[in-house]
Amino acid sequence: MQKIILLATSLTISIWSAQAQAPASRTQHANTRFEQLGPMLPTPNTFRTASGAPGKDYFQNRADYDIKATLDDTNQKITGSETITYHNNSGDALPYLWLQLDQNLFKPNSIGNIAKTSSINAERGASMRQIDPASAVAGKDYGHKITSVRDQTGKPLKYTINETMMRIDLPQAVAPGKSVTFSIDWNFKIIDAKNVGGRSGYEFFPKDGNYVYEIAQWFPRLCAYSDVTGWQNKQFLGQGEFTLIFGNYKVAITAPNDHIVGATGELQNPTQVLTATQQKRWNDAKGKGDKPGENPVVIVTQAEAEAAEKGKPTGTKTWVYKADNVRDFAFSSSRKFIWDALNPTVEGKRVWAMSLYPKEANPLWGQYSTRLVAHTLRSYSRRTIAYPYPVAYSVHGPVGGMEYPMMCFNGARPEADGTYSEGTKNFLILVVIHEVGHNFFPMIVNSDERQWSWMDEGLNSFLEGLACLEWDANFPAHGIDPQYIVDYMKLDSTQQVPIMSSSDNILPNTFGPNAYSKPATALNILRETVMGRELFDYAFKEYARRWAFKSPEPADFFRTLEDASGVDLDWFWKGWFMGVQPVDQALTKVDWYQVNSQNPEITKAEARAAAQRRMNTISKQRDALSKDETVVAQDSTMRDFYNQYDPYAVTDEDKKKYQEYLASLTAEERLLAEAGTNFYTLSLENKGGLPMPVIIRMEFEDGTDSVARFPAEIWRFNDVAVKKVIATPKKVKQWTLDPYQEIADINTEDNTFPPVAKPTRFQLFKQQGRGNTAPNPMQQQRQQSKNPSQQGSSRN
Repeated sequence: MQKIILLATSLTISIWSAQAQAPASRTQHANTRFEQLGPMLPTPNTFRTASGAPGKDYFQNRADYDIKATLDDTNQKITGSETITYHNNSGDALPYLWLQLDQNLFKPNSIGNIAKTSSINAERGASMRQIDPASAVAGKDYGHKITSVRDQTGKPLKYTINETMMRIDLPQAVAPGKSVTFSIDWNFKIIDAKNVGGRSGYEFFPKDGNYVYEIAQWFPRLCAYSDVTGWQNKQFLGQGEFTLIFGNYKVAITAPNDHIVGATGELQNPTQVLTATQQKRWNDAKGKGDKPGENPVVIVTQAEAEAAEKGKPTGTKTWVYKADNVRDFAFSSSRKFIWDALNPTVEGKRVWAMSLYPKEANPLWGQYSTRLVAHTLRSYSRRTIAYPYPVAYSVHGPVGGMEYPMMCFNGARPEADGTYSEGTKNFLILVVIHEVGHNFFPMIVNSDERQWSWMDEGLNSFLEGLACLEWDANFPAHGIDPQYIVDYMKLDSTQQVPIMSSSDNILPNTFGPNAYSKPATALNILRETVMGRELFDYAFKEYARRWAFKSPEPADFFRTLEDASGVDLDWFWKGWFMGVQPVDQALTKVDWYQVNSQNPEITKAEARAAAQRRMNTISKQRDALSKDETVVAQDSTMRDFYNQYDPYAVTDEDKKKYQEYLASLTAEERLLAEAGTNFYTLSLENKGGLPMPVIIRMEFEDGTDSVARFPAEIWRFNDVAVKKVIATPKKVKQWTLDPYQEIADINTEDNTFPPVAKPTRFQLFKQQGRGNTAPNPMQQQRQQSKNPSQQGSSRN
């Protein structure tokens, strides 16, 4: 309903309505959503400052490794020895050291296995693995076998193994600023990654009788000792990943002499392990990768890999790799590997981008993998810090997606006939970008994965989404698109936990949205809707710069983004990261007002028109033909002054009063009175609880539109319901909240005014048999090309 604003000379606005005014709605609702985080965050100190930067006393210990390992391709086993030099940079004397034995997760009686729950579905039944999660490792003798722990002089050191952790008791505590050197001998059976699952292992190819090895979490590694947790020796249960420290590595890997071995770091002895042809191709690849469309140089061809598959090794080769300032080390080995490489410039420095993959991965991998590696390094380097390492590998084998310094394992395998679905292609693009991107988070910005999965997965998924869209503007980057997190945010509070939950306590069936998509979407909302791209990009890059090669905590991230942008985001961290309430805004009502100009020529004409509309009843319409039969019409003596009086005629007195009114107004007041501005009062509700900016689209009667944006602080005095006045010279015919799906509103049915009905659609279909898998589009095209006569036939 239109209402009229009477403009008083004091600029006080009063409201007149044809209806009685309803009691004023509650305008305040006390809440703490915009209070500062304060005690919810750790107290700043000399290790970690209130600005989010490392403090003057920040420290991190490090460990340097010299490892010699042998891959037994006959028994799928690794035997190794390592010499570790541990540097204590803390202010504490350390009487013992904690190391991680991740392979012990795969022992049948490990806590990670026996703590898994299981059930049987009465209708569908259950697999043996569903009944007994440890069945895949039963009788396999998996796990680390420690055969020796000795000090630098060769004397045995006492050690205790507790599940996936090992404590080494030192004869003398490592003093602050000092180091200790010791050695460990060990071996373990490599897990069958396809059957057991996990982040590393082997895959057996029965057609040619060969293996692909993707090896990680394979040697005893130091735990982190920090100002936050002391020793981070929380057991490895399989979900929460790794907390590690930086160090320098020299690793010698002995493998069958027909294997290609790729690893973290730079190859130190190429002339000893590569053929002359491979060395020439390697040199040919140098300097390639800067021109658009430039293809990788193939160092080991598919024909050469297939020939190796059919042969047998005649001995062994030892590949020596060196990696400085990395937190971990991984390698891959197989005679099946095709190997290609580019050497693009990334932020002014040449970097190797390389891929290793068996023939089963082609043609998809040969076309895309290495180009994606190079693209990822460039994209992430622009947004964080310049990639500091000399190489980045993408390797195809049994692991669907896992990351290590300079090396990642990725899935996405075409069909046996070489065709692939669009989904498989998109997964390859996404997984290579994601896993290569992990070189930045957490391999460089070294967060505690065992405790906070979101700090690497969420931040990396956000950058992955941006890099995917830089690869292809039409890529379905759903992981950062707010509308695709809605289903998760609709879940009941008993079915989800806050992002700020310990990694092992995230509900397994919601781990993906909780640790990956929700934090990634939240960051994209910060960038696009809350902060704006310029402020966000600067602050995010500052976080990466501050914490490169250091170990940040959540508070360091939260504080840095606010410190570098000047934007108070405490309300956002509380809502998105520490709570589970959803976003659900509603536009419940819009009231329309106009300023009363008090010009009698206008006001009385409007009043006449309104009176005529009120009189145009159905009875009046039907009585019109008989109006001459009324008493007054037939008897003039029944008429008086009022039968001729026109209350809507403009009189001289009306004109005089109007001129007096105009003379009393200032120039600004007169302009407002004569402008014909439309004033709309929007009634907004925050049904979900999570406060967010209000974005409202106005569609005008003339076919144009405009968008108004109001910050989340609009809810600070009332987090339940607010009103907002919008003035516009044009009349609005339609209002829409969150028109571009920016805020992850879980219910858009109440986002329009007047309400817009949306049809519910259903599909008619014929009953079809089960079990038939439709060919992918590439297969369909091949089938049509084989039967050209059918291409023009009609379909039933």
